Amino acid sequence: MTMLHLNAFLMGVGHHEAAWRLPDSDPFAQTDVEHFTRLARIAERGKLDSLFLADSPVLWNSIGRRPGGTLEPTVLLTALAGATSHIGLIATASTTYNEPFNLARRFASLDHVSGGRAGWNIVTTAGEKAARNFNLDDLPAHRDRYERAAEFIEVSQKLWDSWDDAAPLGDKDAGRWGDDELLYPPEHSGRYFKVAGPLNVPRSPQGYPLLVQAGSSEDGKDLAARYAEAVFTAQQTLGEAQAFYRDLKRRAAQAGRDPDTIKILPGIVPAIGATEAEAHALEEELDRLIKPEYARQQLATTLRVAPENLDLDRELPADLPSEDEIEGAKSRYTLIVTLARRERLTVRQLIGRLGGGRGHRTFAGTPEQVADAIEQWYRGGAADGFNIMPPVLPSGLETFVDHVVPILQRRELFRTEYTGTTLREHYGLTRPTNQFTRQLTTASR
Repeated sequence: MTMLHLNAFLMGVGHHEAAWRLPDSDPFAQTDVEHFTRLARIAERGKLDSLFLADSPVLWNSIGRRPGGTLEPTVLLTALAGATSHIGLIATASTTYNEPFNLARRFASLDHVSGGRAGWNIVTTAGEKAARNFNLDDLPAHRDRYERAAEFIEVSQKLWDSWDDAAPLGDKDAGRWGDDELLYPPEHSGRYFKVAGPLNVPRSPQGYPLLVQAGSSEDGKDLAARYAEAVFTAQQTLGEAQAFYRDLKRRAAQAGRDPDTIKILPGIVPAIGATEAEAHALEEELDRLIKPEYARQQLATTLRVAPENLDLDRELPADLPSEDEIEGAKSRYTLIVTLARRERLTVRQLIGRLGGGRGHRTFAGTPEQVADAIEQWYRGGAADGFNIMPPVLPSGLETFVDHVVPILQRRELFRTEYTGTTLREHYGLTRPTNQFTRQLTTASR
């Protein structure tokens, strides 16, 4: 029976931007390995498929607004690999500001260290500030970033396949550690990259890390349809989620893939209480702690307008840039503007809605109501699972694992035990065949 896939998206002390101001929150937890170790073990106790760390090669926001600075995710996940035994470990890494050899090596290493639990969230990175950290004056064009990303992925796959599974021999009697004939240097020469190879890490337990993608623009969906095995996305309504789900599955089929091999996981930010009133009280307390002057500046940056043009008690101005004028984070720009226009939100109200999940669906209710919401989207053809984004950590994750997961298990929607050891097994995916071995086999026929 097909089961839900649940991923724990870990962010400091919670996804709500004001979570750090709660009395029980540690405002310095974002660099505390023990904090993340506790979260990873909670998620594994709930038998979740994976945990996920976002990242960007730039300081995300004003450090006055919320805790700033994060640990490099593959380094942190390497530490968490030793503290867990089953849960998948997904890290974000940019194709715009990395090179394939270094990144392929890093993820192959994480896959070896974790025994086959690594995943790569592939992003192209929006924003001019990141560009200026890497010898660039401006953000590369949207289409160029996605074309580079496609070649980056293909080079990475060639590098992961540059060792045959049988290349390491360890033959002490013959004095022969490995078979050089079973190395396949890619000798890649393309538009963006020249990479000789082979990789200096043997083929890892999963072959490749699980490939995850998080962009929902047209270019982002095309990239996901070609390469992604899981997609993190943001939709506000059931209808929007169903349309995205159908569209991406269709694109995957057109790309020659089995649509079931791409898992779509919308984000949900659940404020959970023993009663509805308790859940809404938590939501209201968090929103009250938002500093609107910081949030308005961030919203203005996203919308490409001056902060003084965003009146807190008025709706968004009519003369916003069109989507075609946006080079970074196109899909998130469209989501925010659509939400504000559809519900006729003032800037202050919009800031409150974005403060919890930055455009992901926020939901306040009891464990039963959260489980109902998840089941409705899952059975309604809107999701293969969910990216769980607790507004407050660790308490929000503990509540989800201890009170929502058991309901989903009783409804036979989610596993009660892990049945595999690798992340690919959790997602019901097979280990990729080595492309060079396949080519040699075909050529010999």
